Amino acid sequence: MKKVPIQKREPIRLTSQEDFKTFSFSMENEKKVKEILRRYPEERQASAILPLLDLAQRQCGGWLPKSAIEAVTEMLAIPLMRGYEVATFYSLFNLNPIGKYHVQICGTTPCMLRGSEDLKKACENHLRIRCGETTKDGIFTLSEVECIGACVNAPAVQINDDYYEDLNEESFLNIIVDIEEGRETKQGSAIGRQGSAPLKRDEHVKK
Repeated sequence: MKKVPIQKREPIRLTSQEDFKTFSFSMENEKKVKEILRRYPEERQASAILPLLDLAQRQCGGWLPKSAIEAVTEMLAIPLMRGYEVATFYSLFNLNPIGKYHVQICGTTPCMLRGSEDLKKACENHLRIRCGETTKDGIFTLSEVECIGACVNAPAVQINDDYYEDLNEESFLNIIVDIEEGRETKQGSAIGRQGSAPLKRDEHVKK
């Protein structure tokens, strides 16, 4: 099969704290805020901090500037430090700008035993960045994370909100190239098994 050359990607300017000196939810997200708060009793609305921080992060392009954390904590009438405690505890929150595609490779034991280190090295070599870095064009950020809940389909990778499972170096890099070339990617198992169905012996050998 003839290899299709990678298309030139248009660079993306990463935002910064300076771009978010103040923060307020968009009109569309204000409606979502009201829907979220309705799920909690009035005396328990501080518990809405997780979904509200997530909503703010999505509005800011995948990361939480200081002004967004301040806005959420003020809305919930809780100390600012509580917002930072939550934002720094959960790995789903990013306190620094990230690329358009956040590639999160699971490094927990099941994935490690099934080759996640090889996936990480292959991705680093292909994108020419290290874990925790973003490509110069602002397209990809690469991270190693703890368990993403797909142990039986290890090794697994999360890219933005999509999960890719049963990967090897080739299938993983094919996904990265598909993203680079603007093609749709197939989520789920790279070997086509349904959910967490047992692997047949020949499928296991191929891995």
